[in-house]
Amino acid sequence: MQSLFQILMLLIGVVRFFIIAHFIMSWLISFQVLNVRQPFVSQVWYGLSRLLDPIYAPIRRILPPMGGLDLAPLVALIGLEIIRILLINNSGIFL
Repeated sequence: MQSLFQILMLLIGVVRFFIIAHFIMSWLISFQVLNVRQPFVSQVWYGLSRLLDPIYAPIRRILPPMGGLDLAPLVALIGLEIIRILLINNSGIFL
């Protein structure tokens, strides 16, 4: 049971890292620090977008339009944190 808990915590940590990297990259692209026409930046950007779109799509359908402000990453991070807290509190394992 403890190994399953650790695997779930690892997956949550990886998804959190990808969401934060996608969020930071979106700001850097918006302020033209990164150029999407560069092959490496393009591959990372579209890879993260395709990876995170299944998480963001249901959230974006629920949230009202905010005029160019995307709150889906924030809601996803809050949801992941809630799942992490529930797993920790119900596992009986103290970190």
